[in-house]
Amino acid sequence: MKLNTKYILPLVIISITACNNQKMESTKQQNQPVFPKGEKVISENFTGNVWLNYLSETDTIHNVNIGSVTFEPGARTNWHYHKGGQILLVTEGKGLYQEKGKPIEIINKGDVMKCQPNVEHWHGATSTEAMTHIAIGTNTNIGGAIWLQPITDKEYDKLKPIFQLNYFKYTSH
Repeated sequence: MKLNTKYILPLVIISITACNNQKMESTKQQNQPVFPKGEKVISENFTGNVWLNYLSETDTIHNVNIGSVTFEPGARTNWHYHKGGQILLVTEGKGLYQEKGKPIEIINKGDVMKCQPNVEHWHGATSTEAMTHIAIGTNTNIGGAIWLQPITDKEYDKLKPIFQLNYFKYTSH
């Protein structure tokens, strides 16, 4: 039986094209965030562009608030603490985390930060890269966040040269 390449070649090309399109679509889906960005935060407790998507709010059974928070480059929280503690699960990008009196830490996708109850801290994106984390407010029956003073632009700008030279203490949690 003689194969006619006139008919087979177009079928092979169509098959290859279909496979490549499927791979591209799969890659696009893998690059999408797990949760939508949410609503832009308008609050004096944040500097820069920040979005919040509340995933679960505390109720009579579960004493936790859970939200996906996205910080554009340079965006950050004010100093604050949580009466019941907080857990941060970094899901995208690179950010900064600092507890009062301690060095700033670089946090990366996959890092988990456990913020102890009543410990002042702040967190946000680096000056050049966005960062998204899942924020879990724990033991909310004790109380929520207590917001304090901002990290001013002047203070934050002092961090840029240090960050660019990678002098930060890096800790994978």
